[in-house]
Amino acid sequence: MFNSFSSSDACKLLANGAQLVDVRSSSEFAQGALPNAINLPLQSIMSADQIIDRNKVIILYCVTGTRSSIAKNYLIQIGYENVNDLGSFKNYNCE
Repeated sequence: MFNSFSSSDACKLLANGAQLVDVRSSSEFAQGALPNAINLPLQSIMSADQIIDRNKVIILYCVTGTRSSIAKNYLIQIGYENVNDLGSFKNYNCE
């Protein structure tokens, strides 16, 4: 599946205050995450409103892009508007 959201898009949004959200499990997150990422495990996505700000741009990531894609679809279904899927954390390349 082609993902048109690029690392440079992510870097620009993050520089302007976007939230970087890691949807991997808390144990995966504890082993290492991207700078300033918020951990919202996919299995806890129903509590998104308690963890992330609905009014800010959201950038999701995981290991392969599967969980971040599921999370993006769910957040959009419940009314989040500015949700982006970076896919794998390997796609992150901000300096």
